[in-house]
Amino acid sequence: MTEVCKEEFGTAVGPVEKCTLRSGSVCVEIISLGCVIKSITTEDRSGQSADLVLGYDDLEGYLSNSRYFGAVVGRVANRIAKGRFVIDEKEYKLAINNGPNALHGGLKGFDKAVWTTEAVDNGVKLRHSSPGGDEGYPGNLNACVTYTLEKNTLSVLYHAQTDHTTPINLTNHSYFNLAGQGSPDIYDHEVTISAESYLPVDDTMIPTGEVKSVEKTLFDLRKPVLLGSRLKELPGPGFDHNFCLCSPGEPPLERKCARVVHPGTGCVLEVSTTQPGVQFYTSNFLDGTLKGKGGAAYSKHSAFCLETQNWPDAVNQPHFPDALLRPGETYTHTTCFTFSVV
Repeated sequence: MTEVCKEEFGTAVGPVEKCTLRSGSVCVEIISLGCVIKSITTEDRSGQSADLVLGYDDLEGYLSNSRYFGAVVGRVANRIAKGRFVIDEKEYKLAINNGPNALHGGLKGFDKAVWTTEAVDNGVKLRHSSPGGDEGYPGNLNACVTYTLEKNTLSVLYHAQTDHTTPINLTNHSYFNLAGQGSPDIYDHEVTISAESYLPVDDTMIPTGEVKSVEKTLFDLRKPVLLGSRLKELPGPGFDHNFCLCSPGEPPLERKCARVVHPGTGCVLEVSTTQPGVQFYTSNFLDGTLKGKGGAAYSKHSAFCLETQNWPDAVNQPHFPDALLRPGETYTHTTCFTFSVV
């Protein structure tokens, strides 16, 4: 049985709670601001404990959190081209906050909200209500995220309902370093992503519309790849691409999508999800100016993200998986993070 406890973490627009889930050697801390995973502590092969996710020691860091450390982002994670989309012949305009595009729900997305918390078996359930017009999105949306820890697996269950058709795409934006947060880079990590195709992007990181096979490309991660050498070969600053886990229209079945190993410590992270894609991001835009836990300076390539989600800009690309939630429907997705050692 997982131990669950709640305590006050500080005050933002209201009290911010911290929930701690503990099962065996795995301990997860979650705060109600932004539905943030504050820490994931587990043991390596020698029995040494380390926190595997980037973040801050106190609430003050999370009040700005410009890089979304550990947060649930929404209504729509990732980018929407030019911050515009059309539903039923009506155009909606969003805040432009990433070059010419809208990113991660806007200027005050779900990562900035204080969610309500409720203890449940083996975990915690967090809720947030987003009113119609919030950041330009239509419809009142009720979102719920449940974190449960059972043995060495952290499961994240997303639910949402609306009273007006709206795009939705929820994910968790945790940054991992399996050598422990504060370690200088991820070049010694081995990554596998079980995807046959990926989405090429333009110079503003919007998918071009092509669904491209990974065969004979640097995006073929179907067998373990050492990140350091692959990043040297890859044009541009690093990975920030959607890997396609299924074809549009396929039912949302849970599938294993990624495995990352740190040979030095033996730490392993395996990810499974019902989502149609995973955005693999190698913290290309961290530059050492942000000071995190224990005063660590988070630099470029000091962590990786595996953001399970719908394909970016799907609301504007009809041949991508459907991004709309309609009245009477329930948005439901699950992602599981399993920690082990080899």
